[in-house]
Amino acid sequence: MSALTAIGKSAMFASYAALQTAGNNIANANTPGYSRQQVQLSNLGGQFTGSGFFGKGVQVDTVTRAYDKLLTLQANITGSTAAADAMHLDKLSLLEGVFPIGASGLGSAAGDFLNAFVDVANNPTDASARQVVLSKAEELASRFRNAGDRLTILQSGVTQDMAAAVKAVNSKAQEVGRLNHEISALRAGGQPPNQLLDERDKVIAEIGKYIDVTSIEADDGSLGLFIGGGQNLVLGSVVNSLKVLPDPFDPAKAQIAVTTGSSDRLIPQEAFSGGSISGLLKFQNNDLTQAVQLLGQMATAVSGAVNVQQARGLDLSQPAGRGVPIFSVADGRVLTASDNTGNAQLSFSVTDASLVQASEYELTFDGSNYSVLRIPQQQAAIGSPFSPAALAAGVSIDGATLRLNAGTAQAGDRFLMQPASLAAQTMQVVLNSSRGIAAASPFTASLGVNNTGTASVGSVLAVTPSSASNVTADISFTSGTGNYAWTLFDGTSTTTGTGTWTAGNPITLGGFELKLDGVPRSGDTVRVVSTLLPAGNNGNAVAFAQMGQAAIVGNTVQASGPVLAGMNITDAYASALADIGVRVQGGKTADSISRVLASDAETSRANKAGVNLDEEA
Repeated sequence: MSALTAIGKSAMFASYAALQTAGNNIANANTPGYSRQQVQLSNLGGQFTGSGFFGKGVQVDTVTRAYDKLLTLQANITGSTAAADAMHLDKLSLLEGVFPIGASGLGSAAGDFLNAFVDVANNPTDASARQVVLSKAEELASRFRNAGDRLTILQSGVTQDMAAAVKAVNSKAQEVGRLNHEISALRAGGQPPNQLLDERDKVIAEIGKYIDVTSIEADDGSLGLFIGGGQNLVLGSVVNSLKVLPDPFDPAKAQIAVTTGSSDRLIPQEAFSGGSISGLLKFQNNDLTQAVQLLGQMATAVSGAVNVQQARGLDLSQPAGRGVPIFSVADGRVLTASDNTGNAQLSFSVTDASLVQASEYELTFDGSNYSVLRIPQQQAAIGSPFSPAALAAGVSIDGATLRLNAGTAQAGDRFLMQPASLAAQTMQVVLNSSRGIAAASPFTASLGVNNTGTASVGSVLAVTPSSASNVTADISFTSGTGNYAWTLFDGTSTTTGTGTWTAGNPITLGGFELKLDGVPRSGDTVRVVSTLLPAGNNGNAVAFAQMGQAAIVGNTVQASGPVLAGMNITDAYASALADIGVRVQGGKTADSISRVLASDAETSRANKAGVNLDEEA
């Protein structure tokens, strides 16, 4: 009778345990991170008698949780990827706002500035037309500065977001370390602490929203968390911490390091594949850096081309003088890696703004020579590697001169060269008088009175700022096919020569460029002289007005052959808009796909681990 009572008692205890577990499941049906629990029963061993084995009832072995390691891993990975893509898209959307379209864009402002020279060309002495030019110049510079400042603010926001994410990761990593300690202690009793295991899984999933982690379970039930290609974040109850450090080259940028003991170890961007930190690093190091270079390239090219054309003309000063710069921008710079051991001092100065590329350059010293790699194209610069002697003399790289000014580099030293990263946010108008606008060409052309052809003077412009001030050139056509003879007096000596004119191409002599419309005949003549009355000359203003169609941005020097033409300022801005637009669309696509994958993976995990009220009932 006592055996039957014991069997009934065990059955009642097993049923009570099952009911208690079901009740707990129902109570926690909506609790985030809760895994459905189930009582595991087993048959008590039978008692041997002469009539056979008689059962002794049922026993409760343990309470397990519905947990699938693979589904949980997939949910964490896809969730981490979705968090990275969402953060990346969020920052890209902010970046898109820096490059507006239409009348509020930089391309429109540049066009308005150059078009203002049309009125000056129509009346070179009109003070109001000249003042409009300066007003449009200030508007253009203001828009470049505003865009540059907004990019700086974006970088500051990225750094702050990164610091907040790192703080959250460190806090949650401490929770995992604490939970590891408690789980290990309780596992020693032989039963799994389900609530603590659920809590730890939840915290790890939350960490994955900031940074992708991999986990390895130890024999004592603790989990080791690893980041960045093998750096340990949590090992048992020992927790390392993440830290935001300045970029080795540019202190304005932020990088992530893991602190082990007293040492900080930088983790490269490539080591992160998920989490909001990954999205922030990708935006900072790729998208934002490229936007800064694109904007700086345009600011450098526009200011450089305008200042060069200004220097080719004559202003309204008495006596008339060569035009002084209208714009100023910061020059290129060289950033030294923080771990360099040498004391080399270098400069990177823009010499031809039209050749400046939307790129940075990494300079490395191997102990003998300097190698220059264009970033992000990963292309070696023309002429690289360079000897220290060559750098001391100065080498030309994409419109800028790299020079070793002092000191000596040591093997392994690195430098980051930026030709235009500060140009936009420092662009300003430095011409303070409208009379300083050099609207006049230093040269005036006239046709022979006995000419019989249809040729007329299209323009005659200076091609160098230092053209002689008392030039006289006589051009006489010797055939109907464009052959001509010329005589040039440059103020000190007379030279002669011959040439051939072709339609659409200028005649270049003695520092000037003469363009003809129509067709000259044999015997036709043209005389070019230095301008005596600059106030009535509009040649340089016409050149300014035509600059909107000139290829002044991103011309490319080839290792051999002619320079490849770049883009005019309007097309350059449109190209920048397209570049940002492609990035945004790519970010939207990636975000859409990763959100669906993360949702599906979480649904699969929840179907396995979640509570089904019908089933519990």
